[in-house]
Amino acid sequence: MPSIYLSPSLQEYNLYVGGGSEEYYMNLIADAMEPYLRASGIQFTRNRPDQTLSQVIAESNAGNYDLHLALHSNAAPPSLAGRLQGTDVYYYPQSSQGRRAAEIIAENFKVIYPDPDLVKTVSTTSLAEVVRVRAPSVLVEIAYHDNIDDANWIRNNIDRIARTLVLSLTEFFGIPFQSPQPVLNGTVVTQSSPLNIRSRPNDGAPVIGQIPNGARVAVNGDFQGWYGVNYNGIEGYASGRYIRLD
Repeated sequence: MPSIYLSPSLQEYNLYVGGGSEEYYMNLIADAMEPYLRASGIQFTRNRPDQTLSQVIAESNAGNYDLHLALHSNAAPPSLAGRLQGTDVYYYPQSSQGRRAAEIIAENFKVIYPDPDLVKTVSTTSLAEVVRVRAPSVLVEIAYHDNIDDANWIRNNIDRIARTLVLSLTEFFGIPFQSPQPVLNGTVVTQSSPLNIRSRPNDGAPVIGQIPNGARVAVNGDFQGWYGVNYNGIEGYASGRYIRLD
């Protein structure tokens, strides 16, 4: 299963016009992403507000993540305070995977941001969460929190932004996007052999676990005959033909 390090902003001192902070709203978006991530079969580790940036980078580098995703909102320089708008998606210029992820995110944000012409990708060699992390990395400046229209757009579109980010991740990883739904329970019904859990919803994908015949399994969603399953902490896909739902 693909895995990400999810890093909402730690900057509680960056205040939004109209109230709230960058840390607060980026964590709301991360909260809203979690059900979509689980439904779509993307494993994640998330930073904590009490961490420092150095601790976050060290934690990310200690894992084996397919992508590091940092969530931020922007502010204009003092001479332009409140006058800039738009979404900037940053990536490291030497990372082809980081650039590809950034381009996918930007294209999907053009669908939801009020002015698509203000959504762009930006290469950078100065942002720590792009340069110093081991995994391919993307830092999304979702909009300008010192601009009243942008700040209100973030406030009013928390779930839509979260959904778009996870949709972009599924496109990046080449897996189906699934909307959250109640977790169902089922029983594996095979002739006798165990049921394979695969990393992707196809017969050629690597086997990452097995479920014995007759075992109970949690089902998180379905896609073209495959179920997203969780069995003893192993999350992946299994053929729906061999699972009888309650």
